[in-house]
Formats: sequence, C-alpha cells, structure tokens
Amino acid sequence: MNYKNIWNRWPIFIPIASAMALYGVTGASLPGLQALWLVLALLLAVIASVHHAEVIAHRLGEPFGTLVLALAVTVIETALVLSMMLAGTTASATLPRDTIYSAVMIACNGVVGICLLLGGLHHKEQLFRIEGTGSGFAALATLAVMVLIMPLYTTSSPEGTYTDAQLIFVALSSLALWLVFVFIQTIRHRDYFLPMESAGDESVHAQPPGLAQTRISFFLLLLSLVCVVGFAKLLSPAIEALGSGRTNVMQGAIHLVLFASFLFLTLVP
Repeated sequence: MNYKNIWNRWPIFIPIASAMALYGVTGASLPGLQALWLVLALLLAVIASVHHAEVIAHRLGEPFGTLVLALAVTVIETALVLSMMLAGTTASATLPRDTIYSAVMIACNGVVGICLLLGGLHHKEQLFRIEGTGSGFAALATLAVMVLIMPLYTTSSPEGTYTDAQLIFVALSSLALWLVFVFIQTIRHRDYFLPMESAGDESVHAQPPGLAQTRISFFLLLLSLVCVVGFAKLLSPAIEALGSGRTNVMQGAIHLVLFASFLFLTLVP
C-alpha cells in the first residue's frame, strides 16, 4: 500500500469524513468526548475548505481567485460568529467586535511574530516588500480603528456602539476599502505582493490545476463549508456554556505579551 498517495489525498477524505460525522451526530446534547471530536472535525473541515478554495483560486487566476478565497474564509468566520451569537445570550452581541480584536491580535502579533522568529532562525535575515506590507497594514489599521476605536467616541448611541446609520456607513466604507485593496493586490500593483526576487515574473507561479480537479475542489469546498456551518451550530451551545463571558488580567497579559513579541521581533528579527 502506498501510504504517500493516501496522505496526498487528504483534501478528498477530510470533507467526506466530516460530512459523515455531521450526519451521524444526533440530538442537541453532546458528551464531552464527542464534542472534542467534533471540534477536531471542525478544524479539519476549515483546513479542507481553505485548501479547495486555493485550488479554485489558482485555476481562476486574478482577480477572481483572490475573491473566491476571501469569500470562503468570510463564510467560515461568519458562520462561526453567527452560530455563537444565536446560541448565546445578550452578552454575545459583542462577539463580532471581540472576534475582530482577537483576529487582529493573532494575525499581527502571533502569526507575524512566529514567522519572524522561525524565519530569522532559519534564514538569519528575510526580505519583504515594503510597498505591499505598507498597503496591507494601512488598510488593516484603518478598519481596526473604524470597528474597535471609533464606537468609543460616538455620541449618538451608548458608548461602544453605533447607530444603524453609522453601521451602514462603516460597512460600506469597509467594503470600498477592501475592494480597493483587492484591486491593488491583484491588478494595479500585483508586483508589490510577489517575492522581491521574482516580482513581475509570472513563471514563478505553479501550473494551474486542470478543469476536472477544479470541479472536484468546487464540490468538496461546498461540502466542507456545509460541514463547518453544521459543526459550528452543534458546538455553539457547548462553547457558550464553557465560557464565562468575562475577562481577567490573564487575558490582558497574554495580549500584551503577544504585542511585545511582535514589536521586539520587528526590531530584532
């Protein structure tokens, strides 16, 4: 038996196994061990979804490929957040804001910090394009300010909230900024986001997948997304019961350590 070929086919096996697991779960009450297995299945379904979205994105090319990948990730995140909100109490109303804050901290501090640390250990020095990095962080900083900071200074509604009109304005502004960033990333200044040694050289990209593989990935992507939504719905009551909805000094210390790590590794890569 060629185990290497079996391992290479994990993107096919995981969505099917996740769908079977989702179909086999009955009842609203989940034992601890079963909930743990469902969490693992949820994580694997998310990984499979992103993989198949990347296959489709590679086949379509820019700018549609980036849009497909972004849409798939958005569906995953939205499904997780909404399932938690619908299963929770009134305190869950702040979940989207807390999720955005956590995502920013994890991406900018955790992911970047790990990449800088491991990359620095392996390569000693790493090169990056300041044009692409500056554009990405500028857009992220703007969106973070609009979502996390500006609600604290508005006076038309209670502190930390937006009115309906303000929410519509922020949503449309965020959408416009994201579309401009996608246009910059995929069309106008695509070379800003390519490796420095291969900027403008399209030959560095791998061969696009065939039509048959793309169709299979499209079906498995839909199957994986259905599994993600289903698992999130099943697990949301258990997750809501495990959390207190409160924070203490430990959470603050964790975030500050991540932020300090990001700053330190930026200065000493």
